[in-house]
Amino acid sequence: QVHVVESGGGSVQPGGSLRLSCTASKNTFSIHSMGWYRQAPGKERELVASILRDDTTNYADSAKGRFTISRDNAKNMVYLQMNILKSEDTAVYYCKAILQYQRGGPYFQHWGQGTLVTVSS
Repeated sequence: QVHVVESGGGSVQPGGSLRLSCTASKNTFSIHSMGWYRQAPGKERELVASILRDDTTNYADSAKGRFTISRDNAKNMVYLQMNILKSEDTAVYYCKAILQYQRGGPYFQHWGQGTLVTVSS
């Protein structure tokens, strides 16, 4: 069963832009939080940006001023707008969601399959 799906990755030149999308399952009753992580070759997975139920956001230092996370509650989606991309941004980007499937039920953490972003000239 697929709970979270990412899309929007691709290849772009330095200084370019990409917009990533993440969609949570239609069976989702409530979303606690959604966020974006990335993993570059030879590095550990790291947080890029996250957004909570109350719209509180946080960003990695490397993303501040260039990336923007937002969401569309009606569509169960979260987006990551990435501008002024650098070669250092090259990585597989993963969406993480903490979801509830029924009223009063527990919350579960899910990871998407990842989408590749390549920044090169």
